[in-house]
Amino acid sequence: MSDAVFTHKEIFKLENGEWLPQLHLAYHYFGELNAAGTNVAWVFHALTANSDPTEWWPGVVGKNCLINPNDYFIICVNMPGSCYGSIAPTDINPDTQQAYLNHFPQFTTRDMIRSYDFLRKYLGIQKIEIGIGGSMGGQQLLEWAIEAPNLFNHIIPIATNAQHSQWGMAYNESQRWAIEQDPSWLTGTENDGKSGLQLARSIALLSYRNYTMYNQTAIDNHKNAISYQRYQGKKLADRFNAYSYWFLSKSMDSHNVGRERISAVAALQNISAKTLVIAIESDELFPVQEQAFLAENIASASLSIITSSYGHDGFLLEHKAINDAVGNFLSK
Repeated sequence: MSDAVFTHKEIFKLENGEWLPQLHLAYHYFGELNAAGTNVAWVFHALTANSDPTEWWPGVVGKNCLINPNDYFIICVNMPGSCYGSIAPTDINPDTQQAYLNHFPQFTTRDMIRSYDFLRKYLGIQKIEIGIGGSMGGQQLLEWAIEAPNLFNHIIPIATNAQHSQWGMAYNESQRWAIEQDPSWLTGTENDGKSGLQLARSIALLSYRNYTMYNQTAIDNHKNAISYQRYQGKKLADRFNAYSYWFLSKSMDSHNVGRERISAVAALQNISAKTLVIAIESDELFPVQEQAFLAENIASASLSIITSSYGHDGFLLEHKAINDAVGNFLSK
């Protein structure tokens, strides 16, 4: 396993017309690219994760796992806007010589994959055998498979959608609102909004899990939901940045594969990769009908629905079921 930072030293223009004089991307890579260049597995992380999938997806990526560095050259990039090494709100704006903070340029999921393409070319990757990602990671995967239909041989979008729903936007706006109510928000330091971020995480958890999970006798070794919510809120605030969270939730809201294209259906029909769409049966944030829509409109796609009580978090926790579904798909 190795980690690195790639710098694109040319102007990068975003969808909204803003531009950056350059940008950098933090990434992890595992294994070795084979001589034919046919063993690349590109993993896309979700909202608050980092570029080390062996850390947050240990049952799926890593030694003795389905996506194994002995078999694949594995790449995962930290998405722009995150606080784990890629260009982010806490970086210095070259125009002002101060941190961007709330003046950070707004990336869409489409902007993100366009930035990844510079890294792909730098690494000499011509073809990606497997693209896999859940939630916001799946959104990016779909965008790239549409924009570069001949790049991927297989794609596995999990618990994701073609366009972020009004339901999802409502959750995200409530979280941003919580951050904005923090008295420290916009005071001009990278620690702004920490208390608000704790509350935002508490709101997010309600969408990640569900009634069944919260009513189990113990939730993640906590006595009740009250201590669980507060613990998880503090846990995220200790490791993440409120400005990053605010901007990344906006990036998720921007996701719409049909934007500036004929329609979402037409865009999905542009995907030529063999596709397995995976849904989590109890997911209330990205419900099964969103994955069914993907499978119905991507040529030759199949849909696998995983039974789980974990809700949206099932895409991170149901390792065996995901491995079984993906393993069967790749063996065909």
